[in-house]
Amino acid sequence: MTQTLRKLVTFDEFITWYPDNPQRLYELHDGVVVEMPSPTGDHEEVISFLMLEIAAEIRRLKFPYIIPKTAFVKPLEGESAYSPDVLILNQPNLVNEPLWKKASTVSQAESIPLVIEVVSTNWRDDYLKKAADYEAVGIPEYWIVDYAALGGRRFIGNPKQPTISVYSLVDWEYQVQQFRNNERIISQTFPELNLTVEQIFQSFA
Repeated sequence: MTQTLRKLVTFDEFITWYPDNPQRLYELHDGVVVEMPSPTGDHEEVISFLMLEIAAEIRRLKFPYIIPKTAFVKPLEGESAYSPDVLILNQPNLVNEPLWKKASTVSQAESIPLVIEVVSTNWRDDYLKKAADYEAVGIPEYWIVDYAALGGRRFIGNPKQPTISVYSLVDWEYQVQQFRNNERIISQTFPELNLTVEQIFQSFA
C-alpha cells in the first residue's frame, strides 16, 4: 500500500483528482490518498463468485438492491472514502444520498445493507480501520473474506486459517461471528443464502 499524494486532501479534492479511467484503485484514508494493492487472480475470482451468488439471491428474492461496479462509502465524520470489493446498495434510498449522482458515493446506513472486503496485503485496514468506520456509519453487516489467512492472529486465531468474519450491528456495535471450512455463512441481510466457506474458497481452486 503506497501513498500517492503527500499532502492531506478533502473528500471533494479527492473526487476532483480521481482519474477518469484509473489503472489502479484509490481510497481516501483520513485525508491521505492511498493506492490499493494490485489484485491477484485469486482475489478477483473470489470477488466475482460472491457477486454472482449474491446477485442471484437478490434476483430470487426480488430485493431492491444493486451492486455497483465502483462506488465509495464515505463516513460522515472525517475525510475518508472507501471502495469496497463488494457493495450492496438499497436502490430506493439513493435519492436521499446527496453525493450519489455526482460522485457515486453513499454515507447513509439505509443505503448500505452489506459491505464485503476481500483481504489482501493491507489487511489491517479491513480488520481495524474499515470495521470501525463501517460500524460508525451504521452499516448493518460487514464481511471480511480472508481466503489466504493474511489477517493477524488476534483476528483469525492461532494457527491462522482461512476465515470469513461476519460483523453484524447489534445495539450500534459490531458483533462478529466467524466461519471456516464447510460451515454455512449466516447472514442477516440474506438469511436464506446457502453458501459455505469452502464453496467460496474453492472458487479459485
